[in-house]
Amino acid sequence: MVLPWLIGLCVIAFAAGLYMSFFVAPEDYQQGDTVRIMYIHVPAAWLSMMCYSVMALSSLGTLVWKHPLADVSAKSAAPIGAAFTFMALVTGSLWGKPMWGTYWVWDARLTSVLVLLIMYLGLMTLWRTMEDPIKAGKAAAVLTLVGALNLPIIKFSVDWWNTLHQPASVMRMDGPTIHPDILWPLLVMAIAFTLLFFVLHLMAMRNEILRRRVRALRLRAASAAQPGTAAATAQPAE
Repeated sequence: MVLPWLIGLCVIAFAAGLYMSFFVAPEDYQQGDTVRIMYIHVPAAWLSMMCYSVMALSSLGTLVWKHPLADVSAKSAAPIGAAFTFMALVTGSLWGKPMWGTYWVWDARLTSVLVLLIMYLGLMTLWRTMEDPIKAGKAAAVLTLVGALNLPIIKFSVDWWNTLHQPASVMRMDGPTIHPDILWPLLVMAIAFTLLFFVLHLMAMRNEILRRRVRALRLRAASAAQPGTAAATAQPAE
């Protein structure tokens, strides 16, 4: 019952956010219309880290509380997080070309986000290569928690090292430094991306639960058929 409401709110938020971003928000006095890439790039970057945070919390649920849905949550969030991370890297490269003169530089922020994408892909591969979902979930949970050390590196890389990225301008102790005409469309787009994550995450969790039920039924059917087959093969030929 929650999913249809989330989908409706997501559509409304995207409609409002895109309209505000491309028709209401002003151009930047230095970047011009190029700054509008920010309304896709920044929310995607935020969600790439939020998805991994959800996976880390789910991994704690798997290892500590052993909640049956924790592993389902982590596994379902991984492809979504990978998609957001890839989107952040691509839009960042497109935004960086006119501003920096290049699509890519090996600075701390870009490198740590690339590492995040590799971690997503590695965890997805782990879940696919191990047939037992319980063993795969535990192994992935351990790796996820170890990989969570990369999140503060991404967040504070612009403060710890000399990078081309500017310091935080929205989430600051002394308040945002962005003009409200640019800040509000950005926040609406961030809400839209967040709602999109919850919609996709719930849908993916539902599909994963159904997939595991089908797998369990197939295993039961196979185990039930084995005794009869064995008895049939054990009968002496007349």
